[in-house]
Amino acid sequence: MEHSQPNPYVKVNSSKCILKSELLSLLKTYNCYHEGKSFQLRHREEEGELIIEGLLNISWGLKRPIRLQMQDDNERIWLPSSGQWKADQSGFLNRCESKDRVMESNNNAVNSAISLKPDITDSCEEEIPQLMRTKSDASFMVQRRTNSRSSGEVQKIKRHRFSINGHFYNHKTSVFTPAYGSITNVRVNSTMTTPQVLSLLLNKFKVESSPHEFALYLVHESGERSKLKDTEYPLICRILHGPCEKIAKIFLMEADLGEEVPYDVAQYIKFEMPVLDSFVEKLKEEEEREISKLTLRFSVLRLMIQQHLEKLVDIEDHV
Repeated sequence: MEHSQPNPYVKVNSSKCILKSELLSLLKTYNCYHEGKSFQLRHREEEGELIIEGLLNISWGLKRPIRLQMQDDNERIWLPSSGQWKADQSGFLNRCESKDRVMESNNNAVNSAISLKPDITDSCEEEIPQLMRTKSDASFMVQRRTNSRSSGEVQKIKRHRFSINGHFYNHKTSVFTPAYGSITNVRVNSTMTTPQVLSLLLNKFKVESSPHEFALYLVHESGERSKLKDTEYPLICRILHGPCEKIAKIFLMEADLGEEVPYDVAQYIKFEMPVLDSFVEKLKEEEEREISKLTLRFSVLRLMIQQHLEKLVDIEDHV
């Protein structure tokens, strides 16, 4: 049997690669930084290709509100017919009143059993707003309505969903803007492209908007900001830029509102307006000096050309 030869390179994007040995060295540093935490990355070989997987932190940087889906996928809310409701209404209310305490206890037990821990985020030794994962109000409403069902039916329709900063779905507040800079994470691997990571993140929170409306940006501490291309791999990008999010973060932003900020511009962003004004004045002074030099130079050249033309005219007259 022929075995595939190991590929010594790993793709960074469609046109750029990095040596596997170099990436593994960066990965070792990355995991040392996250030692003892859930953000350490695992790697394996598949058919000669290096695959890295683990949690990737993504910060919310949206300026426009988003809308969450009202109910989870494949979840249906059972509503009785009007006739059956009228026939069962009085009995149903009596049963609810007598069993309210029992059902409340059962609900608490179920919630405790299926509740998820908060997302673990790496704050680089500083507190960062986190995104909590919990059940949505829509799922809770479904659970309350199915209390009278058999235990098998209840287990079948159990669903959970993540909320953003503790925000639960309800009809009044389903449209909102996540807190800027708050962090969530998704489990990805090094073969997933930017659109795939975007789809995974939006599906995690049941966001109704299309992934095409959003983009991922790499934002540096200096203010430099670059958009991740569709052909890039966000997890590889994270490893290449180091583990500390004080230096660089990956942000989710609107595709039509986000803008790239090159390093040459970013280095001036943190200055106060008076300092920036002084920079502008100096640039204007330098510009005026250059204009004066060019004006003088071309004046001299013009004079020389005129003198040469006059000599030519004199020669022709004598001939």
